[in-house]
Amino acid sequence: MLISVALPPTRRIVDYAKVIQDAGAHRLWLYDSPAVYGDVWIALARVAEATSLQLGTAVGVPSLRHPMVTAAAIASIEELAPGRLTVAMGTGYTARRAMGRKPITWADFATIFTQIRQLLAGSVVEIDGRPVQMLHGGQHAPPRPTSAPLWVAPSGPLGYRMARELGADGVVLVGVPEPQHRQWPEPALMVNGTVLEPGEDHTSTRVIESAGPWFAAMYHGAWDMNPDLLDHLPGGPQWRDTIIGLAPNESRHLVIHRGHLTELGPADLAGITAAGPALLQSGWTGPASSINGRIEQAHQGGITEIIHAPTGPDVTREVRAFMDAAR
Repeated sequence: MLISVALPPTRRIVDYAKVIQDAGAHRLWLYDSPAVYGDVWIALARVAEATSLQLGTAVGVPSLRHPMVTAAAIASIEELAPGRLTVAMGTGYTARRAMGRKPITWADFATIFTQIRQLLAGSVVEIDGRPVQMLHGGQHAPPRPTSAPLWVAPSGPLGYRMARELGADGVVLVGVPEPQHRQWPEPALMVNGTVLEPGEDHTSTRVIESAGPWFAAMYHGAWDMNPDLLDHLPGGPQWRDTIIGLAPNESRHLVIHRGHLTELGPADLAGITAAGPALLQSGWTGPASSINGRIEQAHQGGITEIIHAPTGPDVTREVRAFMDAAR
């Protein structure tokens, strides 16, 4: 089982990358949400030059850029770090919601994914009714075909089917799928939560700050899918009542997604406070002794890579605690 780490692109990403490399992680995956974090491609370039880590996007949102822009960015990272980049892409759930837009359909995703793949292969591709091709000479990009693996981040049966039809080189998952959906070349599982110290519980400030942002993301997702779902989540009604009072409907997405997965807003704190001990049932939060059992369960479900997504004020502590527990 490979153990990797996922982080948002920030000013400190090189410092964190060095910690991750020293801790023995396999790969650093970076989020892609331009309204919330720094630019994913700039951050990958910085890490590529500062470390020998394997690199990845988890997940890239190709609908935010012209396919040629994404293909050129992939080629540039491949030139800096040959054979080290893996590009996982998705429909852009949070990245697009943070800008007041819905995710694209899987059919539209398939079109963009295929266009990027064909461009990297050196093909002429019709985009917006015009033929385009990577025209970079030998001094400006590696020769085509460019070999970076292209993965998909599927969700639900339709996403699973699309990943298979596209022949994705791997998948990034947020849960272990049912047996009929486990036939992937390289399945990676993204997990969250914090390793608890003896005596810590849901009232600990450190635990709230480290496990809370991913717990709060549950509220964000429920709101976007169907606000009535919040009635069935611990702390959901309190989160909803608070968020409604913070901004009008047309700009509420700006409040909901501010600091997504990195910090807690007033509504998030209201929900977490009301949820109480339910916070400890979120993700892989638990004592160090629980981590290996969870890894083994994932392995039995066909997972070959764990992607730990730490958050909170002390990312270095979170990385080291998880890596030590995983050993």
